[in-house]
Amino acid sequence: MAVPARTCGASWPGPVRTARPWPGRGPRPFPDPRDPASGPARPLLLLLPPLLLLPLLTAPGASAYSFPQQHTMQHWARRLEQEIDGVMRIFGGVQQLREIYKDNRNLFEVQENEPQKLVEKVAGDIESLLDRKVQALKRLADAAENFQKAHRWQDNIKEEDIIYYDAKADAELDDPESEDVERGSKTSTLRLDFMEDPNFKNKVNYSYTAVQIPTDIYKGSTVILNELNWTEALENVFIENRRQDPTLLWQVFGSATGVTRYYPATPWRAPKKIDLYDVRRRPWYIQGASSPKDMVIIVDVSGSVSGLTLKLMKTSVCEMLDTLSDDDYVNVASFNEKAQPVSCFTHLVQANVRNKKVFKEAVQGMVAKGTTGYKAGFEYAFDQLQNSNITRANCNKMIMMFTDGGEDRVQDVFEKYNWPNRTVRVFTFSVGQHNYDVTPLQWMACTNKGYYFEIPSIGAIRINTQEYLDVLGRPMVLAGKEAKQVQWTNVYEDALGLGLVVTGTLPVFNLTQDGPGEKKNQLILGVMGIDVALNDIKRLTPNYTLGANGYVFAIDLNGYVLLHPNLKPQTTNFREPVTLDFLDAELEDENKEEIRRSMIDGNKGHKQIRTLVKSLDERYIDEVIRNYTWVPIRSTNYSLGLVLPPYSTFYLQANLSDQILQVKLPISKLKDFEFLLPSSFESEGHVFIAPREYCKDLNVSDNNTEFLKNFIELMEKVTPDSKQCNNFLLHNLILDTGITQQLVERVWRDQDLNTYSLLAVFAATDGGITRVFPNKAAEDWTENPEPFNASFYRRSLDNHGYVFKPPHQDSLLRPLELENDTVGVLVSTAVELSLGRRTLRPAVVGVKLDLEAWAEKFKVLASNRTHQDQPQKCGPSSHCEMDCEVNNEDLLCVLIDDGGFLVLSNQNHQWDQVGRFFSEVDANLMLALYNNSFYTRKESYDYQAACAPQPPGNLGAAPRGVFVPTIADFLNLAWWTSAAAWSLFQQLLYGLIYHSWFQADPAEAEGSPETRESSCVMKQTQYYFGSVNASYNAIIDCGNCSRLFHAQRLTNTNLLFVVAEKPLCSQCEAGRLLQKETHSDGPEQCELVQRPRYRRGPHICFDYNATEDTSDCGRGASFPPSLGVLVSLQLLLLLGLPPRPQPQVHSFAASRRL
Repeated sequence: MAVPARTCGASWPGPVRTARPWPGRGPRPFPDPRDPASGPARPLLLLLPPLLLLPLLTAPGASAYSFPQQHTMQHWARRLEQEIDGVMRIFGGVQQLREIYKDNRNLFEVQENEPQKLVEKVAGDIESLLDRKVQALKRLADAAENFQKAHRWQDNIKEEDIIYYDAKADAELDDPESEDVERGSKTSTLRLDFMEDPNFKNKVNYSYTAVQIPTDIYKGSTVILNELNWTEALENVFIENRRQDPTLLWQVFGSATGVTRYYPATPWRAPKKIDLYDVRRRPWYIQGASSPKDMVIIVDVSGSVSGLTLKLMKTSVCEMLDTLSDDDYVNVASFNEKAQPVSCFTHLVQANVRNKKVFKEAVQGMVAKGTTGYKAGFEYAFDQLQNSNITRANCNKMIMMFTDGGEDRVQDVFEKYNWPNRTVRVFTFSVGQHNYDVTPLQWMACTNKGYYFEIPSIGAIRINTQEYLDVLGRPMVLAGKEAKQVQWTNVYEDALGLGLVVTGTLPVFNLTQDGPGEKKNQLILGVMGIDVALNDIKRLTPNYTLGANGYVFAIDLNGYVLLHPNLKPQTTNFREPVTLDFLDAELEDENKEEIRRSMIDGNKGHKQIRTLVKSLDERYIDEVIRNYTWVPIRSTNYSLGLVLPPYSTFYLQANLSDQILQVKLPISKLKDFEFLLPSSFESEGHVFIAPREYCKDLNVSDNNTEFLKNFIELMEKVTPDSKQCNNFLLHNLILDTGITQQLVERVWRDQDLNTYSLLAVFAATDGGITRVFPNKAAEDWTENPEPFNASFYRRSLDNHGYVFKPPHQDSLLRPLELENDTVGVLVSTAVELSLGRRTLRPAVVGVKLDLEAWAEKFKVLASNRTHQDQPQKCGPSSHCEMDCEVNNEDLLCVLIDDGGFLVLSNQNHQWDQVGRFFSEVDANLMLALYNNSFYTRKESYDYQAACAPQPPGNLGAAPRGVFVPTIADFLNLAWWTSAAAWSLFQQLLYGLIYHSWFQADPAEAEGSPETRESSCVMKQTQYYFGSVNASYNAIIDCGNCSRLFHAQRLTNTNLLFVVAEKPLCSQCEAGRLLQKETHSDGPEQCELVQRPRYRRGPHICFDYNATEDTSDCGRGASFPPSLGVLVSLQLLLLLGLPPRPQPQVHSFAASRRL
């Protein structure tokens, strides 16, 4: 029959539907609430004002269906509510479980979480842990200074005189192209045996230290050999430290020469490409070697700077940025006749990962043109440093100028801005190989307490963009003991595979003097560091007593989290710290901003707030109440917080003392233990146990069946009061085993689940038990066996009533396969237990609905049937309202959960789309629900995501980033005789060996870009119920085509009942809400820096000392290239011999005669 057209709001002149028998699959519904025999009807939901109700237009005709009246749909909603409530009351067993707990009251005690006491105790335990590391650090730093002071410098020292374990030796021997293999190393490298140590997640040797030397440093140089000689004595101090504190992890001395000596010895984790590791660029070294910095980088982009020189400058700036930490502030500007910022940042900004990324991308866009104007560049830089209206480090102030040379000394600028106090240090960098007079550049640095460096080629970039730290370290060294303060770092990834760590750092000073009465040496020797794994700190925090939604967190002075359940970086780059702000770890609001500020300021506090939280699977948003309590961790820059929901104020602690006294046999002989045995599963239901650390010798497995087997085997050996087991966890597990078994006995075993089309019933507890009945249902159970990590469990605790959870479907995957009734919808609710005046929620119970059968039932409950076996007929002279059963070809009826995901539908073709975001099913209707405030949206960013690497573009034949001369250059004889030509020739050949050094992303040198995931930002969007909590009729106006719809929340559930006309016009499909995670650049950084988050820098600053000797400032001369030397170098390179690192005229090597 042809379908007639309809207009907005018109009734449907459709055919009379024939009656259909009750579907055999679905259960019969509970009694009709309008039937007097079924008891009093439940109260109607609040109606909106009559003005909002849409008039129903009836088309002429003797036989017609109209859109259902609002009271009719409210009646359907009440039937649905009653059906859900009835099933949950019979099969969920909430009331029965409460009675079981009360009947077993003698088997447990109710304990209280006292937030203030808890958080103070944990803070004290963390302080004690870190203090033990501090004592070890001080012993190491004192010993290092004494060893170096007693050491006698040897000018004639040889490689064969030094015996040490070279951590990279094994990898180099395996690499036939290694420098040492080709040249033949003369060093006496130890060969060690290693044993696996789970604490280090590595193979180690406790009898020796290991040495790592950066790839671009020559191991046989006199400076390095002397460094290896005196640091060897540290080995005994490392060993003694471990004897006093066996929990110590890596102990490391990072030398200012680049040498790293660490204990215990372990082979170096060599990357697949060039090893770019240099300890002086590690976050912990940078933080320990100098006080915070305010830095302005100015880059000469005049016309004389072009080609290779400009490329060297860009790379140098990027390397310079990598020497900055989150305690530093920076801006970058280019200049010729005038100066301008290279990015959108108009003032100093925090040198965090995202801001540095903006700078690095902006620097690549610099173009050389115009004439050199040093005055414009320096005036811009000084103005930036004098701006006091912004957040900044307020410690070391410096200007870093990169140029190819010039004659102007801009003395008038220094006289105006910096003299006589010279509070701003000036560092100058002569970049490229040229014949310019560098005397003005030297003068600028020397008269402003800075240093002059030369960067003639690629190989000089890394070393010369980091040695300025030695100059900044001078005031620290001269301050002596006052500057010997331990600092604790941000979280970062350990380069040796320990995972996420924090490091305590202590600078090591050169205490030597050139002779009696001579000035004190002002060089920093390096930084001593000791790692503390985050997992070791986490072990000091309570976890299972706080419940599934309680947790401990800690932040530093930048507001970055040290501990947080949401600190889970998917990929880490050891070159950068892991910087997740507290306000990004949680959903930001004003209350949390206030809490964060108070914690950074080192205050104590407590605050109860109403806030939003994401579900564990990040699909839902819940509005919850949380209690925040916080205290500072003394002797550190950290602050500790505790978060508790009100229902976690109390918790159960099993008291099995009577049973334990009676049974001095293994735990397996205890009462209730038999219900953990697989032999009981057929009658008592399948038991999943949370994979917790019940005992030290318990082998953990991701397979729960195997884990249960390991657990049972261990319980055959240990007694209930065994000291190797966690009695709290073990006893609570056994208690909950018995509690849930009684639920089977009293409720589940005697019920026929098929009567109400249930696939399973289940109970999960704080004690770690998940019992699924019947046993066969466990085959399709996909929830996490750890209740605290199961989304349904945590959401049920936070929500009142029944929480529906449809199966998770990704829009990119194929639809559900409805076979053998295995697809189900979870419905769960928390069990609230009141014992005296103490209320807690120790368990969650629920059912698993048969999706297809309940979809049929849903159609019947949302219909006009007055008799269970007979659908309503619309006679020739009667007028009928459409319903969800008879008129399912014309009327769309759905249940959508609070996240906007489809739960049930009266459309058979939509059953395989259950679990999808409803906008993917009916974009037009979901948009209308959102626009009418049934849903609201929360957008946030995930800064810890991992993304697949982007395929490399077509770069052509030339090596990426290398200057390619033009035809005119080749025809110009003067060009061929210039230093620029020889420099280019050298760089092209360097590229054959070190080509990845010119890559845009240095991380590629540490792993294969084809397979390695990189960190990225993902934008997340979640939907949750809005302000409308009433019955609501509305119209969707799409121009020529409109749709009526009705929406109503179902009481005591997380469901929205929606009835709508089926769409007829394609133009109604315009506009689609997106819910899935999408790749993003994150919030606009240029806007964020205008409202920076509150932070505090370290409380100590050493940027000035009146006795500082600034005479060592990089004096030297610029030498024109020697044709003979250059030709010899190129011939060596062509023969395949690796070049030795070029000696830098203006490095600190001469000053490091130890």
